[in-house]
Amino acid sequence: MVQSVDDVGKDITYSTFDYKVSGIIFYLGLHSTRTPMPHETPDAIIDALSIDCLIFGFQKNELDILLVQHGEGISKGKWALPGGWIKYNESADAAAARILQDLTGVSKIYLEQLRAFGDVQRYPTKRVITIAYYALVKPEAYTLGAGFTASDVKWFKLGDVPSLPYDHSAILHAGLRHLKHKVRHEPIGFNLLPRKFTLLQLQELYEALLGQKLDKPNFRRKLMKMNLLIPCKEKQTDVSHRAASLYRFDKKTYDKLTEKGFTFEL
Repeated sequence: MVQSVDDVGKDITYSTFDYKVSGIIFYLGLHSTRTPMPHETPDAIIDALSIDCLIFGFQKNELDILLVQHGEGISKGKWALPGGWIKYNESADAAAARILQDLTGVSKIYLEQLRAFGDVQRYPTKRVITIAYYALVKPEAYTLGAGFTASDVKWFKLGDVPSLPYDHSAILHAGLRHLKHKVRHEPIGFNLLPRKFTLLQLQELYEALLGQKLDKPNFRRKLMKMNLLIPCKEKQTDVSHRAASLYRFDKKTYDKLTEKGFTFEL
């Protein structure tokens, strides 16, 4: 038989085939099966491309970071950002969600891509580029559970973060810079507060996210001028100090204003 162009590269074992040149037929004996390429093997990893996750949490008026302890490999015993290899058969976004859940038990959160980190020396044994993702969550909303190659997982205060392997410290600092910029230009912090909150709670949240003290009158004046806070006409209950008024964030108004070119600026 004659091998067609469409047959080239297929997993077919040939016994004989006809190869015709200028009317002369050559019979060649061939007994071979092509080895599958890595991308054709289910769940094969791309060992030069990885994911690292920055999961920030806000609790007790402080910003935390979620870390895992490596249970194996060249960094066994070290605390690090949750990370792992991307598979050939998945997108980067899908890989980030899978890796985070496998290592920490945290799932169903919105992960936003930060950027790629590709310093030539970032990984000690070979050339590896990593894509960093980040999220800002309420830690109490998630149950942690170490899995896969992680031996432990827990939240760390930013001031208590241990020495991290590879370039994870640089990734963490880059994530913090991005987060500080974003909270000044988008109201991303409101999802960390109760549905009804006080202005003091809101200020303490932004002070934690920005890592600095804010002038109370100026902060409140800026917020109230945006008309994004709705008075609940209620006050705090069960507090030992003077009860403060409660507010809630008006997302519908924010979305409408954004469509008209409104910029959230703190």
